[in-house]
Amino acid sequence: MSDEMNKELEVNTQEKEPVQTMEDFAAELEASYASMNQRQIDIAEDESGEKAKWAQFEQMLEDKTVIKVKIAEAVKGGVVAYVDEVRAFIPASQISTEYVEKLEDWKGKYLEAVVITADPEKHRLVLSGREVEKERKEAQKQARLAEFKAGDIVEGTVDSIKPYGAFIRLAEGVDGLVHVSQISTQRIKHPGVVLTEGQTVKVKILSTADGKLSLSMKALAEQQAEAQAHETYDYRENAKVSTGLGDLLKGLKL
Repeated sequence: MSDEMNKELEVNTQEKEPVQTMEDFAAELEASYASMNQRQIDIAEDESGEKAKWAQFEQMLEDKTVIKVKIAEAVKGGVVAYVDEVRAFIPASQISTEYVEKLEDWKGKYLEAVVITADPEKHRLVLSGREVEKERKEAQKQARLAEFKAGDIVEGTVDSIKPYGAFIRLAEGVDGLVHVSQISTQRIKHPGVVLTEGQTVKVKILSTADGKLSLSMKALAEQQAEAQAHETYDYRENAKVSTGLGDLLKGLKL
């Protein structure tokens, strides 16, 4: 290869090789420092167990794990508790299914709750006692509902009256609906014509489908009327009627 061709190849190679500036070097150095700082943060978190804690919180969120916490303080909009030394916030609306008037009254009390938010990046841990309470009330309601069967005749209290019917309270947390067409054997326009709130009534359970109790006063009245008619029929069938003088005088003492 000639000297001229070697020089030309050397020139072309030098042109293709990038020239690193001080700005490029500074950018690389900054990226290196940032990476090193992040590794140091990760190491520090690993040593303190923070990552493991948040991994556990995320698992508790997924599993809906119920935990018992002690309310440490009341703050604006809710209360604060600590889970494994990590601050957890419980909004006022998530403390209970009942309305909480004074947050300060919860300080020092224990509460069973579940994790509803676990954000390790923002270090945001949110709990809910309301969800636990709601689940338990629903389970209790389903257990009580299982005690009622279609065809049963039960006693209840008129809880509320609507244009389409009346809701009858059969047990704590268990209501059934008597449709307006099932209140009386006679046609009525409004349940209030026959019923008043607080009144005790007997009803027949027509259906328990989908966890909803369908009740009837009309079916019970018809059933009772049929039973009475049957008893009257049997009485007339078995009775003996006589107008004989001997039968009329029988039993008389002269």
